[in-house]
Amino acid sequence: MMDFWRRVARNRGAVIGFALLAIVVLVALLAPLLYDQSPWRMVQRPFLPPMAVDGFWFGTDTLGRDIGAGLAYGAQVSLLIGLVSTVVALAIGVPLGAIAGYFGGWLDDALMRFTEFFQTIPSFALAIVIVAILEPSISSIVLAIALVSWPPVARLVRGEFLSLRSREYVQAAVLSGLSPPAIIFRQVLPNTISPIIVLASLMVASAILLESALSFLGLGDPNVMSWGYMIGAGRTVLRQAWWICVFPGVAILLTVLSLNLIGEGLNDAFNPRLARKGR
Repeated sequence: MMDFWRRVARNRGAVIGFALLAIVVLVALLAPLLYDQSPWRMVQRPFLPPMAVDGFWFGTDTLGRDIGAGLAYGAQVSLLIGLVSTVVALAIGVPLGAIAGYFGGWLDDALMRFTEFFQTIPSFALAIVIVAILEPSISSIVLAIALVSWPPVARLVRGEFLSLRSREYVQAAVLSGLSPPAIIFRQVLPNTISPIIVLASLMVASAILLESALSFLGLGDPNVMSWGYMIGAGRTVLRQAWWICVFPGVAILLTVLSLNLIGEGLNDAFNPRLARKGR
């Protein structure tokens, strides 16, 4: 484990990614302390430029709401939806991929056709339909993102199981009388954790982007402030008040960039030989 973290620490991209993500997480956790008022509350005159008044370093929006408060509370929403939707997607995709890869045959064919059905539908369009049917809320957004995110997980896990199920330790477990669920979850699945972790970090980034896009279109939870909503609310006055869109856009950019850097760093740390060959 120490060797693994040393390899991560030697990757500059991963270190930068962890630093950026730590800042975003810290801002999200400290949001109630940094801004004790609701981000929906009017606190100054509309279209206040950044740093024009002490305490309003990011300016105000079209209704006089503090952009800084929106950024802080929006971090909470983005991280929450990104993490929870990824966990739900893993909870769907990992068991389906494991069952398909381990048993093979007609069960594998049936599960993969089911997976391909979801992949034939554009993910963003499917997410819009699901949220529109269930009405915009945190739970419906999480469900929509999870339902469009699990197929790559299932295919990855299936591929790993297909390559591992013929290994000696798996055959020994079968001969010893272990049940298929025990073999799947105790013997094979632990050896597929590294690619799943790497994929999960990238899925969180994709979920944040997808949530931002839904909020931009007005399909976000109307009770919470999000970065996508802030960009959508300021797009009509972009020339007049650029900061309303730019600051939440930069927040999304840095968060997604940090997660992608972390994903690449973890991939290099889990596969040091492949990383050296790539260089």
